[in-house]
This record gives sequence, structure tokens and C-alpha cells, in this order.
Amino acid sequence: MRQRPRGDSRGILDPGRLLREVRFRRHLPTESLRQWVEHYWLIDWALSSPFEQRVVPHPAVNVVFQRDGDGPESGEVAGVGRDLFRITLSGTGRVAGVQFRPGGFHPFWRRPVNGLTDRRVPLPAGRLAAPDEVVCASGDDERCRALDTLLTGWQPEPDPMVEEAVRLAEAIRTDRTVLRVDDFAARHDVPVRRLQRLFTEYVGVGPKWVIRRYRLQEAVEQAAGTPPNWAALAADLGYSDQAHLVRDFTAVAGVSPAAYARSVR
Repeated sequence: MRQRPRGDSRGILDPGRLLREVRFRRHLPTESLRQWVEHYWLIDWALSSPFEQRVVPHPAVNVVFQRDGDGPESGEVAGVGRDLFRITLSGTGRVAGVQFRPGGFHPFWRRPVNGLTDRRVPLPAGRLAAPDEVVCASGDDERCRALDTLLTGWQPEPDPMVEEAVRLAEAIRTDRTVLRVDDFAARHDVPVRRLQRLFTEYVGVGPKWVIRRYRLQEAVEQAAGTPPNWAALAADLGYSDQAHLVRDFTAVAGVSPAAYARSVR
């Protein structure tokens, strides 16, 4: 089990600018929740002019609480987003978010997660309602304790199907050699059709999409550093040619790889 939150910027477009404009940090949840929750992510901002942030979403559900200025706190469930996510921040505000591990939201939602894909819905009343305690409190410790209390109160229970979905999605994320669904299914001794059903219900998207998204996030991350050899990278990530990678990158990020690399530098 991870002992510290991820330190990469994978999925965040122009992460250097994000860190210059806002205070962004990650924290782990209480240990009992880590089998389902990747991390908490907290943002605070005090901006003199509006700032737009773009994110290439992970194959993960997020629960997000936000408070703008002195206004009321709002909470929503954000399903897996297949398109580029954009948000414009202005003035002052705070966010306390939960990024679940792919497949990890099912014990809290208790229904097929693909019903949330490409949707952002207000936190339902009743079982998923936030406690009386304000989640977007002033300090990090207070926010993390409020999220721990909230999620523990939803009483998630271990589920072998969830454990399998989380394990397989993590294998795709961490193993760059995973490029094809049929090869991956054979490697883990899972029939392809069962793998597809498992990911659709528990992750929210199919395994082919998860593979391609994680490989695209690697391309985005590499473009933000020393410009790679795009033809070699395309082959390394399982694309038939460089043009195919450029098309996918542009469709997801909104700009070509070369244009993105220039803008970051």
C-alpha cells in the first residue's frame, strides 16, 4: 500500500503554471480507505485575474468540494471524463477533492460506475450527503479529517470484484508494455469479454480506453520536459505511426504535441 501520495504531474497540462498560480498539494487518506482512494487533492487560490487549468482526466471518479470566496460550499461527483477538462478559477477559493483509484468508487456508489461517465452530478441527499462539518476548512489537516469522516461514513465494504478491477487498472497504469487488450487479458488469465464487462461496470470505461489514456498521459508528461523523438515515442506507446499519436494527442489535449511542448517551454 502506498505510503505517500503520487508526486507526478501526469494528466495536468502545463503543471509548472498551475503551481505558480495556485497552491496545489496531495495527501493520503486514512489507512482504511487507501484500498479505494488514490489521494486527496487540495487547492487554494487568490488570483488577480482569471486562470484556466486544463486536465487530461485519469480513468477515475472524483468527489469534489469547492468554496468560492465567502460563498456556500458545493459538492459533486465527477465521473470518468473522456474529454479534456477545463476549469477557470478567479478571485479566491478552496477545493477539497477525492481521487478514487480506478474501480475504487464502486463500494461507495453501489451501482455501475459507467452511469457517471462524462457526467458531473451534485452529491445526492441521504447516504452521500456531506456531514454538517464544512469540508473546505482552512487547514489541510481539517480538510483531510473531514474527508476521512465523510467517506468512512458511507460504509464501503470489501468486494473481490472491486479488488480485481483496481489491481488490473493499476497494472495498466504502471506497466508501459501493456498496449493491447487481448495481450493484457491473456497475461492475467482473464477472458477479454469478462475484462471488458468488469472495467465498464467498476471503472466506468473499457480496458482499451484505459490503456490508451494512460499511454497518452505519458506522452503529455514527456512533452512537458525534453522534447522526445515523437516517432520513437509513438512506437513505444503502441501506435502504428507518429501521425496516429499526433491525432490522439491533439484530440485529447486540444493542441498538437509540438505546439504543447512549445507552449510549456
